[in-house]
Amino acid sequence: MSISIRYPHSKPQEEARKLAEKVADEMSREFSMTYRWEGDVLHFERSGVTGQLSVVPGEVLVEAKLGFLLTALKPRIESEVRKFLNENFA
Repeated sequence: MSISIRYPHSKPQEEARKLAEKVADEMSREFSMTYRWEGDVLHFERSGVTGQLSVVPGEVLVEAKLGFLLTALKPRIESEVRKFLNENFA
C-alpha cells in the first residue's frame, strides 16, 4: 500500500528544504524515523514505512510505502501529512 501526495507551494527552495528538515526532525523524534538527504530528496524510513519527500520548485512530493501492519492507518497517515503540508507550505 502506498501514499502519494503532490502539494503546491510558493516558498523559496531553501526555505522549503528547511521546512522539510523540520518535519523530518519531528518525525524522527515522534516515530523513531531515520532520514537522509540526497540532493533535494529527503529519504525516510522506520519499521513498516519507507519513502521520500522531494522538494522541487513550486511543489512538494511525498511518496511512501506502508508495510502490511500500517495499511489500516493509511487514511490517518495521509491526513497527518496533508495537515503538516497545509500548516507549513500554504
